[in-house]
Amino acid sequence: MACVAGCRCCTERRRQSSILYNILKSEERKEAAAGPPLPPPPPEAPGPGCSCGSRRRVALRSPQVAGKAASAVLVKTLRFVKSVPCFQELPLDEQLVLVRSCWAALLVLGLAQERVHFETVETAEPSMLQRLLTGRRQEQQQPPPSSSPQLPSAGEIQAIKGFLAKCWSLDISTKEYAYLKGTVLFNPDLPGLQCVQYIQGLQREAQQALNEHVRLLHRGDQARFAKLNVVLSLLRSINANVIAELFFRPIIGTVNMDDMLLEMLCAKL
Repeated sequence: MACVAGCRCCTERRRQSSILYNILKSEERKEAAAGPPLPPPPPEAPGPGCSCGSRRRVALRSPQVAGKAASAVLVKTLRFVKSVPCFQELPLDEQLVLVRSCWAALLVLGLAQERVHFETVETAEPSMLQRLLTGRRQEQQQPPPSSSPQLPSAGEIQAIKGFLAKCWSLDISTKEYAYLKGTVLFNPDLPGLQCVQYIQGLQREAQQALNEHVRLLHRGDQARFAKLNVVLSLLRSINANVIAELFFRPIIGTVNMDDMLLEMLCAKL
């Protein structure tokens, strides 16, 4: 009962000041005035060059557009999670443990499902060689301030885009996405969980449902279930801090994702 009361209280206090809702409302007005959106650009092809290119820092070409799209997907994802009856039966602290551990993976799955495209550009940050040649070696060795943003690297962005491309190449259906999300959400291996066996059973059910769905609708593709499990394995390379830095920091600044997820779990989405 304490969890339910706390959740209601949290809803009333925070819903009006919700960061994501304010972003979505303001952008919807701009979208209505601007007319229909342009078709998405084709995916960027990785260019040739040395491996140091993957360490270059990049930023979104259109942070407001991409950030608004990611915010909408995050809201939709949390709405889906909260609609799962088995998830609702868990105590709030268990829900938080699950969502905090997998929100980035669920968001990237949502970006794939909604076919969200985004472009990045390299930043003007000087290279190591430039710093050495201009006598800035000492500055380079000093750790950056804790408030300084750490932009994602080109390699980290390529991992996200590679995951999206893999999903799109498989033409994953709505039901398959739902079962994949269930498998990611109900992770029994997280520290701090009390309902481990229950959550383990839910993950097993999601995998079994996915397997049965694939066997029924893709009888000619014996390897499809294995391919979908490869998709799940690729999610392990997605860093939650990179997702937050890429999509949310440019539009709302430094954000504590734990606080925002608690707000969204308590709010009526």
